[in-house]
Amino acid sequence: MTGVDLAREIRRAAERRGLRSGATKQLVYKWETKGVTPDADSQAYIAEVLGVPSAAVDPRSWPQWLPGVGGMVIPLGPSPVPALREALRTTMERSRRTFLTAIPGSALVTLASTWASTDTQALTSESLHNTKSVGEELVTLLEDTSARLTVQATEQRQHTVPLIDALLTTVTDIIDGSRYNRPVKLRLHALAASLSQTVGWHRFDYGLHDEASQYWIAGLHSAHTGGDRDMGAALLGDLAYQASWRDVPATAAGILERALSGTLHPAAQSLLQLRLARALAAQGERRATLRALTAAEHLLDASSGEPVPAWCAWMSSADLAGDSGQALLDLGDTRRAHQLIREGRKLLPPSRDKTRGVFRAYEARSHLDLGEPERAAAAALEALQVAQRIGAPRCVSLVRDLVPAFEAYPHAQGVGELLDQVAA
Repeated sequence: MTGVDLAREIRRAAERRGLRSGATKQLVYKWETKGVTPDADSQAYIAEVLGVPSAAVDPRSWPQWLPGVGGMVIPLGPSPVPALREALRTTMERSRRTFLTAIPGSALVTLASTWASTDTQALTSESLHNTKSVGEELVTLLEDTSARLTVQATEQRQHTVPLIDALLTTVTDIIDGSRYNRPVKLRLHALAASLSQTVGWHRFDYGLHDEASQYWIAGLHSAHTGGDRDMGAALLGDLAYQASWRDVPATAAGILERALSGTLHPAAQSLLQLRLARALAAQGERRATLRALTAAEHLLDASSGEPVPAWCAWMSSADLAGDSGQALLDLGDTRRAHQLIREGRKLLPPSRDKTRGVFRAYEARSHLDLGEPERAAAAALEALQVAQRIGAPRCVSLVRDLVPAFEAYPHAQGVGELLDQVAA
């Protein structure tokens, strides 16, 4: 329902009681987005409209009694289409706010547990009542288009995001309404998982976290249906990375522990162990953090007869050094952390500007912890300029988070310029 629809139904619920309600679209908007709490009568009307038993309504706990609050997760099943449609809907209805809030960590950990303990779905050919047949030539075209769009440099992605969104919609429509053989079906599910992961990262980089979660969950469904365990672990790893970013490291660790149980490739395990180390370090668990870092280093160098999955092919010693340094920084080992972060930045290839910007922001924090505000300001300013040049809002956020620490050094060289540019 739109805000207009809901307000109208609330007024009708009041009229059935011989009463009147002042519900309007504007008032509904305030309930949804401005933190305004409906009075007890209005909550009773909302419950009636949504089919919630009156006994379940506790006006003091608004909005927790609402159905779907806390983010309902579609359970894994034989088809990824419901999850894909739900993710696409979040983008289509971005301008229409709903009562749904962020998916809670417990729901994500439960989803990860289900994935880890459930066999992938047995794939069969689509039933023949569908009339539209899809062949390998079309799938090849879609795969090639996806590959060309997703390898664009960061500064070009603002132009390609709508195209990738449209491509995922097309793939979802084909999965949902066409006939194809088993090999084509496997390729379609793999493509849907890959596109969902890419779209999720686009949303994450721009701070649209609820949308990012839904796309990564949709990708998990697609990977599960297609029998790709490593890709499923990748998408759980993305959800965990987001949880760490949003300062919920316990959720991140819970997801990663389950993801690690279901992936086989050493490179994939290395990346997940590195992310686990970051989550553990944020919780101050030194011994467990060091174990995870040691595992990540060992696994990165381990040989395998299988090709490295595309989703973690970028993982290198530069990433290991930089993220290890950030984990040690959280544990208070500032000097060793600083050395590793600098080492990681120097090892990065020129093509990875966004990661370089992130590492420079990490360096800025380490300089601040070492009491070196001038060097910190220089590192932060470089990170900010890189992020603004390539269009990386997430890196800009890292620099902005350091502003309170810089404000303690108003006269240090470079700090004033940095604060001015952050405020601009």
